[in-house]
Amino acid sequence: MEGIPHPVPRTVEEVFGDFKGRRAGLIKALTTDVEKFYQQCDPEKENLCLYGLSNETWEVNLPVEEVPPELPEPALGINFARDGMQDKDWLSLVAVHSDSWLLAVAFYFGARFGFGKNERKRLFHLINELPTIFEEVTGNVKQPKDQTAANNNSSKSKSSVKSRQSESQTRPVKMSPPPKEEDESGEEEEDDEQGATCGACGDSYGGDEFWICCDICERWFHGKCVKITPAKAEHIKQYKCPGCTTKRARAQ
Repeated sequence: MEGIPHPVPRTVEEVFGDFKGRRAGLIKALTTDVEKFYQQCDPEKENLCLYGLSNETWEVNLPVEEVPPELPEPALGINFARDGMQDKDWLSLVAVHSDSWLLAVAFYFGARFGFGKNERKRLFHLINELPTIFEEVTGNVKQPKDQTAANNNSSKSKSSVKSRQSESQTRPVKMSPPPKEEDESGEEEEDDEQGATCGACGDSYGGDEFWICCDICERWFHGKCVKITPAKAEHIKQYKCPGCTTKRARAQ
């Protein structure tokens, strides 16, 4: 019966379909139809807006005069910045505002048709699965969140392993045994290793013992001889053996 208003239930899927149609129209304006869009955004004209329509088309037009409008309005005056910016920067800026407008329209429908918490959450999830207009326009389409998180976790894991390996090869010069030298064939010589002696007790290096090197005199010591444990050495930025510590105290 025409003329008698009656509620039209709008589902999450219907609102999302409207979102996708408007989004497709806006992407056309900013990519395949960019020349036409550029020409219509004459800075000499009045405040113009870019509208995405649900039938996957677009239009540049003046804002509606009614207050409040039937739908949220897009960014006003996009044409004024056209000649004052690089083309790609201007298009990127319009894309960002278009993304904001699309979300505003979608959740306007959600509020108007009484979407509950779960429905709003489902609507946002569907929207969030699509690349933004900004990403489409700039070509910087990001990976899905789950995949990105997995890659980040993998990178963090590799990074932390690398960091620990790097730490064990650099800073623990204080903690590791006396360095071994390699001959031209790549085989490690044992003579230098066996010749290394503790600066405190004079005993030779043992492979199963913890050693620490003084950063001042560069002599090696058994950890037990200078009362330094591996755990304690981790927190020492610059190790000074007892002899070097005593010399400095006397100099002062």
